[in-house]
Amino acid sequence: MSLRSPLGYVLGHGSAREGVHHWWHLRTTSAALAVLGIWFVFGILTLPDLGRTSVVAWLGRPVNAVLMMLFVAATAWHSALGVQVVVEDYIRGKGARVLVLIGVRFVHILAGAAALFAVLKLALGGKA
Repeated sequence: MSLRSPLGYVLGHGSAREGVHHWWHLRTTSAALAVLGIWFVFGILTLPDLGRTSVVAWLGRPVNAVLMMLFVAATAWHSALGVQVVVEDYIRGKGARVLVLIGVRFVHILAGAAALFAVLKLALGGKA
């Protein structure tokens, strides 16, 4: 006995046809964050100190700047996906859920853009 509807069985999709796609995005971003997190910790531990000049010099290297931007982007995307799941699971009213999802997405885009701007600014000279 199957719990799938006849139409879902024929089409081969779940109820929203989006769950597996979302699940894969969460898994790929978490794998990327694991690798980038190891790089970040190793990079910070190899700095002589955590002063501004050391960090700006470290981010001034193109490889470190690009990897840091990937780290920021993957973190923002992974966080947005995770918060989306929490909102969809715990906010009951459809209108409230949509408003919260829009607000959460906006905050994640804004925070990600600000972090990317900060990394670019430091990587390209670090002038305040």
